[in-house]
Amino acid sequence: MLQGLRILVTQADVFMGPALCQTLQSHGAVVLADTSSLIDPHAPLALVQQHGHIDVLLVNLAEPAPSTPAAEVEEAQWQHMFNTMVHPMQRLVKAVLPQMLSRGRGKIIVMGSASALRGMKRASSYSAARGAQLAYVQAVGVELAPHGIQVNAIAQNFVDNPTYFPPQLQADTRFIERLKREVPLGRLVKPQEDAEFAAYLCSSHADCFVGQVFPVSGGWAVR
Repeated sequence: MLQGLRILVTQADVFMGPALCQTLQSHGAVVLADTSSLIDPHAPLALVQQHGHIDVLLVNLAEPAPSTPAAEVEEAQWQHMFNTMVHPMQRLVKAVLPQMLSRGRGKIIVMGSASALRGMKRASSYSAARGAQLAYVQAVGVELAPHGIQVNAIAQNFVDNPTYFPPQLQADTRFIERLKREVPLGRLVKPQEDAEFAAYLCSSHADCFVGQVFPVSGGWAVR
């Protein structure tokens, strides 16, 4: 399905990175796995230049969500959320676009969060940053579609990954009860299930999707 496609996966060691790399490779992709933070404003361009030809940019950026009441969110926390998850995304897209526009084809997938689709208490800074990601995808998606470039996002929650749902949390009986109470699926989405959907969006089978945000949350985001 992805035979020979060069796919750049950012922060490949956290969030959905490990599952994405394994799944994309199983479909024949050449995975360019990067593990840097990309906070430095010059890092995204340097990364794209380092790898040369990129068919698909898979923006996988993560930061643990602070649990802070809105009235207590400090400037440093607010700025940190945007510095780690929003600004690197825009710089990565800007860096890769010239080559995609020149070829008249390419794909950009953002691994986002369903916290931008449904309100979560004490998560204003995190949700705002994730919301900015999705709004950017929608705007850039419709702008680039006429140029043969598809930009889409997966808005996920309750997907098994080491950053947000580590083993110790999954073993907690209170968390297990929470899953049963809040997630219609009754369990975490498996990382392979999410990664397979991302692989589909990277493929030519998904050329018709433009600036779309796909919830993957076991039903949590669509209740």
